[in-house]
Amino acid sequence: MTAAAPPWLWGVGLTVGFPLLAIVLGELIHRLQRRGLAVASTLRLVRDVLLPMLVLLLFLEHLLGLDPATRLFKSVETIFWVCVIHAALSLLNVVLFEQAEADTWRSRVPKLLIDLARLFLILLGTAFVLATVWKADLAGLVTALGVSSIVIGLALQDTLGSVMSGIALLFERPFTVGDWLELNGVAGQVIDINWRAVRLLTLEQEMVVIPHKLISGSMIRNFTQPNRIHAERIRIGFSYNDPPNLARQVLKSTALETKGILLEPEPEVYTLNYADSAVSYEVKFFIRDYGDVERIRERFMTRVWYAAKRNNLTIPFPIRTVYHFHGPSSQQKGIDKKFSESLQAIPAFVPINREYDSLAPATSGIALQHFAAGEKVIRQGQVGQALYIIVAGLALMSSRDLDGHEREILSLRNGEFFGEMSLFSGEPSMVTVVASNDLEVMKISAATVHQMIDRQPSFAREIGQILEIRRAAIQECNQPPGP
Repeated sequence: MTAAAPPWLWGVGLTVGFPLLAIVLGELIHRLQRRGLAVASTLRLVRDVLLPMLVLLLFLEHLLGLDPATRLFKSVETIFWVCVIHAALSLLNVVLFEQAEADTWRSRVPKLLIDLARLFLILLGTAFVLATVWKADLAGLVTALGVSSIVIGLALQDTLGSVMSGIALLFERPFTVGDWLELNGVAGQVIDINWRAVRLLTLEQEMVVIPHKLISGSMIRNFTQPNRIHAERIRIGFSYNDPPNLARQVLKSTALETKGILLEPEPEVYTLNYADSAVSYEVKFFIRDYGDVERIRERFMTRVWYAAKRNNLTIPFPIRTVYHFHGPSSQQKGIDKKFSESLQAIPAFVPINREYDSLAPATSGIALQHFAAGEKVIRQGQVGQALYIIVAGLALMSSRDLDGHEREILSLRNGEFFGEMSLFSGEPSMVTVVASNDLEVMKISAATVHQMIDRQPSFAREIGQILEIRRAAIQECNQPPGP
């Protein structure tokens, strides 16, 4: 029969072995974490909990000589074996589920079900540990647990109802973490699904907790499944004096030019009804991710104002309007005043009557137009029929090179004009002009430009000089890069 090791040998072994093993495990954990392996969490549990409990158990038995039948020793032994069960189940979870390949049955098992199964196995293992270490009567323990479970079940019936509803939802899988939902009138992104409730993060960056029991009895609207494309609807009203086809065309073109709105499926515009003060239209467009809905909606609504102004569409106030036919309205006087002020900002070489006594924008071939930042005033490849002079704001002129890349040519400021190349050549525009910020331009029709040239031939020379400079810049832009 082998003799037991002396206490001093156990003391040396624990003093040297425990720190050495902790260092080895720490280095291994660090390497596994850098590689992104989930087994590192199990080894951390072994190092921080299981190993200290083993050392304590050996210390009590071999150094202090504590009797294994004492209550203290049994308590430490019980905790040790429970930790062993917990570590073993953690390792099993990592191997089976956390490292499972995508699109396998193991990857589709709900986390809540795994946690409940682990809890059940820990309780079952604890019962066997109590029976082994404390010599407890399992039959009596099961009877006591059965009676206790009835009492606990009655006290926690609402919580248990949420748990069971959560299990049913997870098996049905109507949504997953990351989906955008609308539950009970609350819209948000799912950030967590636990044993009792679902946590949503709203667009206002507020967390809303909704119990599973409420979810099981309510309608779920999923903005992410079966695909992430979301259709947004916006209602806008225009005046009865504005032709519906023109209003629908302006709204659709504005939607197509708005960043974030998908070109496919194509936006749609409907004439809804004739309300008290306006004709109502509905714009239906599609976006890639519901989380961007507020930014895209704001971007679209901002551009609608500029597009309406450019196309002389009126967004009416919800008030009663009284029309007078015995003279110009105050609104028309305001437009005339604004137009007259804009004429004074035009360069001196442009032959326009600055007095503006009897000249009217509607009949002179001259109109003020507004563009929002990022909107295209002229598009490359389209034929232009007007000359544009900047009254306020900045614009950027660019052109696509031979490789199809957009290259900046020059910036345009107050008093500078553009659109002359396509206007005089009758060919598609070689450049694109985009508003750098809020841009106000004076649009002069082709007929009016020719009248100005007939009245003042020097105006043609000014345009010709600038035209040659810009054509040279475009040719340089299209030059292939040198070796």
